[in-house]
Amino acid sequence: MLRTFSYACTVLYRRFTHYTSNRLHQLGLSFGTLFFLIYVGKHPGCTQSELTTDLRMDWGHSQRTVLKLVESGFLNREKDGRAYRLTLSDKGRQAFEASHQVFFDWDEEALSNLTPEERTQLMALLFKAMGRGPLPDLPE
Repeated sequence: MLRTFSYACTVLYRRFTHYTSNRLHQLGLSFGTLFFLIYVGKHPGCTQSELTTDLRMDWGHSQRTVLKLVESGFLNREKDGRAYRLTLSDKGRQAFEASHQVFFDWDEEALSNLTPEERTQLMALLFKAMGRGPLPDLPE
């Protein structure tokens, strides 16, 4: 077994993807739509260009995913000049809440064998490794 940071990240990513996919499937969503819903939920009225740029997505993939979410009733897409503004529909708001919650639920499950102090230390080190600097005080 490899004992590298990249191996640990890969294993954790695969576990998170599996866990999240199972939860989102119940809503009729896939893992690939997770960050789109969360972004629009946190940035109501954003343009597709803003979403695509901020999420560092390929334009074609972003276009297909947004259209799929609109057709499925999760997003509203309204013309505003030359751009389209994106907002969550009622169905999208419910999916946003569930999608947002999945992060906290998975953390609880994945980190259940760590003490609160170990969790705080792990998060501080991970954010430092990501180049994000010290963490603000985290809610208990």
